Amino acid sequence: MKITIKTEIKNSFTNVWKGFDEPLFLKLAPPFPPVKLKQFDGCLKNDVVSMELNFIFFKQNWTSLITEQLETDKEIYFIDEGTELPFFLKFWKHKHRIKNEGLNASIIDEIEFNTPTILTDYIFYPILYLQFAYRIPIYKKIFNKP
Repeated sequence: MKITIKTEIKNSFTNVWKGFDEPLFLKLAPPFPPVKLKQFDGCLKNDVVSMELNFIFFKQNWTSLITEQLETDKEIYFIDEGTELPFFLKFWKHKHRIKNEGLNASIIDEIEFNTPTILTDYIFYPILYLQFAYRIPIYKKIFNKP
């Protein structure tokens, strides 16, 4: 399954890129499930991000490796791929794109995921979509210039 969410930002793409750090990661975490950050190396190739998801009655680890990162004058992006996933995910690949739109920028989340079955793919699609749509006002609040 694939999800794409685009957020338009009133700031330069290089300023937005500078803000992709651990505090932003923590602000982007949705209220449920609560996330405990175990490791955040950054957003460059071979960096690791690891967290614990708390589902009240049980906890699940999620670890991703940054497998690719590129900077050009048109776009900056990095890709994280799941290496240890919660039980409900079989595959995870997330491309974080920051596009140069002249004086402004766009943040584009491109997510590919699979769950153990096609039925659960369709069940989890709206859940994951909403969790990433949750980021739109946060991105705007943090990155839009006054």
